[in-house]
Amino acid sequence: MNILKKIQEYACRRPEQIAIRCGDSALTYGELWNYSDGLAAWFLQTQGDDRSPVAVYGHKDPWMLVCFLACVKAGRGYCPIDRSVPQTRVEMILQAVPSGVVLTTEAMTADAGTKQVLVSEELKALAEKKHPEVPETAWVSGKDTWYIIFTSGSTGTPKGVQISADCLNHYLDWSVGLGSAAEEKDGQVFLNQAPFSFDLSVMDLYTSLASGGTLYCLEKTVQSDYRLLMQSLGASNANVWVSTPSFAEVCLSEKSFSEELLPKLQVFLFCGETLGNRTVQKLQERFPKAAVVNTYGPTESTVAVTDVLVTPQMARETEPLPVGRAKPGTRIEIRDEAGTVLPDGEKGEIIILGDTVSTGYYRQEELTKKAFFEQAEGAGVIRGYHTGDKGYLEDGMLFYCGRIDLQIKLHGYRIELEDIENNIRRIPGIEHAVVLPNLRDDKVKSLTAYVVERELPKAEREEMARLKQELLQFVPGYMVPKKFVFLEQMPMTNNGKADRKKLAELGKKPERKVMV
Repeated sequence: MNILKKIQEYACRRPEQIAIRCGDSALTYGELWNYSDGLAAWFLQTQGDDRSPVAVYGHKDPWMLVCFLACVKAGRGYCPIDRSVPQTRVEMILQAVPSGVVLTTEAMTADAGTKQVLVSEELKALAEKKHPEVPETAWVSGKDTWYIIFTSGSTGTPKGVQISADCLNHYLDWSVGLGSAAEEKDGQVFLNQAPFSFDLSVMDLYTSLASGGTLYCLEKTVQSDYRLLMQSLGASNANVWVSTPSFAEVCLSEKSFSEELLPKLQVFLFCGETLGNRTVQKLQERFPKAAVVNTYGPTESTVAVTDVLVTPQMARETEPLPVGRAKPGTRIEIRDEAGTVLPDGEKGEIIILGDTVSTGYYRQEELTKKAFFEQAEGAGVIRGYHTGDKGYLEDGMLFYCGRIDLQIKLHGYRIELEDIENNIRRIPGIEHAVVLPNLRDDKVKSLTAYVVERELPKAEREEMARLKQELLQFVPGYMVPKKFVFLEQMPMTNNGKADRKKLAELGKKPERKVMV
């Protein structure tokens, strides 16, 4: 697939169709194409031969998408930065991206240094001017970087994952067929939960554009207000749901979240976190006509590389749920610490090889060498990536077993924290659970479980004792957390995942630990 050609095709064939809607703002395919052409022409006229990536700052604004496409039409990758990103981190990213221009759809408080900052109205004025036509030869293509998404680095400095045009196009060849998001069923409404600086948004944003759909964005203020969220979901007429499992669990806490609210919903697409059996069962009860698709993949392999349709029988009988089979162009291997490929059923590190593996971390060669590799494959070479995830294969079906770096040692026992979390979620009444280690002198001394129940317990000591006893049905005694903290709701990161850092800070406070 050539995604730019696809968007151009829809802009010519159906110029009045809405391409993206964010709150009260929207752009048609015709407007999206023409405005991005105008801004791309400005880049080519004023920036000379500079093809360095461009930072694009803002939130859920249709003009962010204009900026994205303008950059790639002018032969430059882009780096999305959501306004929820802390100022110090924004400044780190701006320092890492060498372009002298920053595109913003709203005021930015971070220090851009000597970079030229073009704010919303300036962007619109440039885009609406008459410019020479942008030649296709200028477009980003092949191994050129399409976008860079910065993820957390173990050193505290964010690292930029580079995704090429080829990677994105190979991904879209597959993603347009996920669930009901088939190319021949164009015109669907895709729900956008994740910010554009989180790679999960690529699944809804570009799959929607590749299939001639409309992207319906849920702004952060809407997501944080249950009443507004349900109203917005009801108004969306969404056909394709894309989110983290945690976000769906938040929605399920509202009784109105059902087929009656979203009668046209055809498929749930999940990625980014472990999808629990109970979450699937609830969704299948409330949305009996909608398919539930589980996927897996890190940012470094272009969003996702596996998928599986979770049937009601699978949701009842297979726990944990599989994350699916590899897409065309991708191979999954399970390797031990020595790099030996392991047979079916044996756990090891998940290795991804294929045509959507990133070209590496932007301007960080040492980190790239540690995580990425190339190996001979037939007459050519194939790129590979060490995920740092643990898993195993059964007849081509991948099962995810958590992060290798979420494995801890307590009293001599090696314990997977996500193993405990999954089993806590099996206890009746539990909506969500996260387990964290308590450290002293860099050694794990005990475990604390942070849980959300359908109703906050009135007697916490008694409820803690009950949960410990229930958990012993599923795990040995040494895996039972010493302490349970009861929350009204699980704190979330801006990407829609459970916020482990905030929970760790909460655990250090002496007062009663209930999120209000």
